[in-house]
Amino acid sequence: MSYINYNHLYYFWHVYREGSVVGAAEALFLTPQTITGQIKALEDRLQGKLFKRKGRGLEPTELGALVFRYADKMFTLSQEMLDIINYRKESNLLFDVGVADALSKRLVSGILDAVVQEGEQIHLRCFESTHELLLEQLSQHQLDMIISDCPIDSTQQEGLFSVKIGECSVSFWCSDSTLKKTFPACLEERRLLIPGRRSMLGRKLLNWFNAQGLQVEILGEFDDAALMKAFGAAHNAIFVAPTLYADDFYADDRMVEIGRVENVMEEYHAIFAERMIQHPAVQRICNRDYAALFTPAQK
Repeated sequence: MSYINYNHLYYFWHVYREGSVVGAAEALFLTPQTITGQIKALEDRLQGKLFKRKGRGLEPTELGALVFRYADKMFTLSQEMLDIINYRKESNLLFDVGVADALSKRLVSGILDAVVQEGEQIHLRCFESTHELLLEQLSQHQLDMIISDCPIDSTQQEGLFSVKIGECSVSFWCSDSTLKKTFPACLEERRLLIPGRRSMLGRKLLNWFNAQGLQVEILGEFDDAALMKAFGAAHNAIFVAPTLYADDFYADDRMVEIGRVENVMEEYHAIFAERMIQHPAVQRICNRDYAALFTPAQK
């Protein structure tokens, strides 16, 4: 076997990732017949079947899984090369970062301060979505980094790594202090607004309610802290926000901190893909000391 047609291998790689010929054809803007023909030519060259039918889709054979492991390394490395080349566009250093929508945006802004460096023309692009979708985009080289509320397991997510940036406690707030009971029993007196349960913090709070034996009534789930505060004030509800937001809320005489939970923390993690040459903004974010950012204000 003297050579392999890399176009055939590239089409096979897409079919494997998409799980079907139709999916690969849509991704490559080709007809399914073209893809099928290219896969057949590669199978002839390798003298073996690469896929077998499973329902309406395809699953790889043992040979297909072996070929994919090598093809994935090849094309992932080539995409990384293009990332490095395309970092600079219009004389600016392009940096694409995804932010999990459950995180407090003021703290994320503080984290992103590390991106800006005097004398460097950087073009920062931020995208907000769910942790799961952002991970998929990162693995497809559509993002340089993710800032999320939970880490990743490098043994399960091959080629991806995470660094814990910081964490902060959360507080419960309401628009007046007429609650009759002390914290945390007072949480049963009004309806609550909490982060969405698909977020790490939302799940932690639900577990904490159960551990405390609290019978709370949840009015709503919000990922945006500003929206939660506005809705809480309008409906006389108790809402959750990072304790580090105290400066903002103390400036608003209507808002009262009724209690804080020191053992339920909102976490911030930087997630990035392994690279031969890492983006300089990724390096700066991972290497900066954020202790001051995550230190509560003293009142």
